[in-house]
Amino acid sequence: MLIELLKVTECPGSLWLAEARAPFGHAAVRWYGDRAAEPGEYHVEWTIDEDIIWGQNATAAGGVGPGLRTGGQCVVLRGQLGLTEDGAALLDFDGTHILLDLADPPPGEVAGGWVELFIQREKAGLHPYVL
Repeated sequence: MLIELLKVTECPGSLWLAEARAPFGHAAVRWYGDRAAEPGEYHVEWTIDEDIIWGQNATAAGGVGPGLRTGGQCVVLRGQLGLTEDGAALLDFDGTHILLDLADPPPGEVAGGWVELFIQREKAGLHPYVL
């Protein structure tokens, strides 16, 4: 996914956060790239290092379309939930697929629907790469 990096800042505990903007929102999330990265456009891979628990940090979305925003100490990602036959889950986040770890299977009716994930900002990460 192509994002606009606005700035990288250090938080307590040696955590580096990227203030990132996409066409459908912005938020501050963990940065796994160069700590001296300059503002600009970067291709990134998203990771989520938190188990998804339906009704706790995942719900059906109130709207449709991808979304990215800050909600307190969380980052909120809205995308379409895909479930595979072998029990894996993927969030289709504007064409980028993010592998999810599920604590329990979500309700069957949400497969293919729009969902919102509420992830602690240090558990959602951006890994820049060069094409």
